[in-house]
Amino acid sequence: MSLAEYSVGDGPNLTLVHGWGFGAPAWQPVVPLLADFFTLHVVDLPGYGETPGASANTLESLADALAASLPPRAMLCGWSLGAMVCMACAARHPRKVARMVLASATASFVQREGWSEALPRAQLDQFIEQLEENPQALIKHFSTLMNHGDIHARELARASRLCEEIPADTATLRAGLELLGAADLRRLATEVLQPTLLIHGSADLVVPGTAAQRLARLLYEGSIDIFEGSAHAPFASDPARFVAAVTRFAGVAS
Repeated sequence: MSLAEYSVGDGPNLTLVHGWGFGAPAWQPVVPLLADFFTLHVVDLPGYGETPGASANTLESLADALAASLPPRAMLCGWSLGAMVCMACAARHPRKVARMVLASATASFVQREGWSEALPRAQLDQFIEQLEENPQALIKHFSTLMNHGDIHARELARASRLCEEIPADTATLRAGLELLGAADLRRLATEVLQPTLLIHGSADLVVPGTAAQRLARLLYEGSIDIFEGSAHAPFASDPARFVAAVTRFAGVAS
């Protein structure tokens, strides 16, 4: 499987991996800013953008596809589902990944035994039901949930309109939700040895901040930066702070 991507900017390589439901355009608030410091490689996961859909996606197959697209000793930046893919890639292909920034990351998207800091499974099931009935309505509903409580909610609502066109077919979106429901990365996280910065919004209703704090403790070299007042998309809520955090972590002058 080959992931489509576009590249922009100049400097050390940085690969951006989008989350569920919005695709690569979700990164637009920070792409022009990051391109001043990095050569960005913005990928489309299977079924999004120019990447063909796959008959069956697993976290392992997505991680392997991402690894195949990376330049040597890559720096990764993943958001939500993309953060999970990045963690799996780092654990499965440690020589290809030098360090990571993970936005709105968790070891488990849904509640399970020993991990209560997540969405109830029933809520994810409701997402899947709504997807079958009206995909556009689900994307708008998820966008509202994702931005709820953010101090920059109005600006985020305007930015979200850029991503309101459904980015993938129903089968791809459903497969992504099912993957989020199945993924439990608690054991895998302990195998991630690369320096990892977790960036998380204090107002995140999709992935509670306590989940990111627990994940940071599971990682061998994990640190966390909480963005006060940001929700599930801290890079879009506070682009300047996000870029400053990434460049500082990468050792690139900002």
